[in-house]
Amino acid sequence: MDPETLRADIPAVEECVYLNTGASGPSPRRIVDAVTDFQRRHKFDAPCGDGMYQVAMDERERAREAIAGFVGADPGEIALTRNTVEGINHVATSIDWEPGDVVVRTDLEHPAGELPWERLADLHGIEVRELATDRGRLDHDALKEAVADARLLCLSSLSWNYGTRLPIGEVVDIAHDAGTKVLVDAVQSPGQVPVDVTEWGADFVAGSGHKWLLGAWGSGFLYVDSEALDDLHPRRIGYFSIDREADGEGYTYAPDASRFELGTTALGPYVGLAESVAVFEEIGIGTVQSRIEQLTDRLKEGLDDRLLSPREYESGLVTFEAEEPDALAERLADSGIRIRSIPDPHACRVSVHVFNTASDIDRLLDAL
Repeated sequence: MDPETLRADIPAVEECVYLNTGASGPSPRRIVDAVTDFQRRHKFDAPCGDGMYQVAMDERERAREAIAGFVGADPGEIALTRNTVEGINHVATSIDWEPGDVVVRTDLEHPAGELPWERLADLHGIEVRELATDRGRLDHDALKEAVADARLLCLSSLSWNYGTRLPIGEVVDIAHDAGTKVLVDAVQSPGQVPVDVTEWGADFVAGSGHKWLLGAWGSGFLYVDSEALDDLHPRRIGYFSIDREADGEGYTYAPDASRFELGTTALGPYVGLAESVAVFEEIGIGTVQSRIEQLTDRLKEGLDDRLLSPREYESGLVTFEAEEPDALAERLADSGIRIRSIPDPHACRVSVHVFNTASDIDRLLDAL
């Protein structure tokens, strides 16, 4: 599949210039059809056929295998979640915290990477330490100092406000040298840049399918490194989270990341997630990056000194200065161009994906 074929399958781009995938991606018909076809099969055919539970479980495992292969994990290291913040919360609430334990997060984090730690500070008296950055750049000496006595580091693989790509592998090495576990918020990465959790070496990685993978809302995943699994003790439990083959009385949690899955849930989004993976494997992540780089170069040249994101290509997220960011985003929406304003820095952010075109960029620049 090429970018033009993908674009032709996305109805939303027929109605507007869509440059807000970093918030939520517009789905192609192919992915929506996969979701709706499953719903029909599950509710119309399965009751008197293979059975609704069997059909659902088969699709759940297919989705688990698809996303595992896409991010370089084993299927048993993947828990299916509804979104990134749910995955972060699974980790946050499964560690046995003691008063004074330190969690480090950067000042780049989305509220999904901030709020769980604030809540734990209230509940358990942990210390939340903020690591300052310079427009999305980490200082390694400051990082070493911050994690020296920390229990966990939480950071994004790709900053949502500047579009900078963080050196996760290097960060993980520094944290692990200090005995600190690492949780990566990868929500902005799958679908636009390569993700290999093995190369990253992080203990936990949370992501979603509704942004750059162009999937349905309610499709997310949590990667848990098999060696870090024993350090997590979930506070919630359900029929799907236990080892149903275990002998003895009481219960035993599942021996893999599926211990975070509680019971029946909407399977359609995960069917869509598997289809999203298939779409992007057909396009190729190299094609995705090349197209995004060309288009963001064009955009950055037009923005000139208003640009806040790095001049060189790092991602499809491009942030620029505006006198009234909220009002500008609204005016552009009224003219059929969708971007968004962000709070920190208070600016406008453009999301450029593989389905966008030079014409989309030019329309935005002309409007500006």
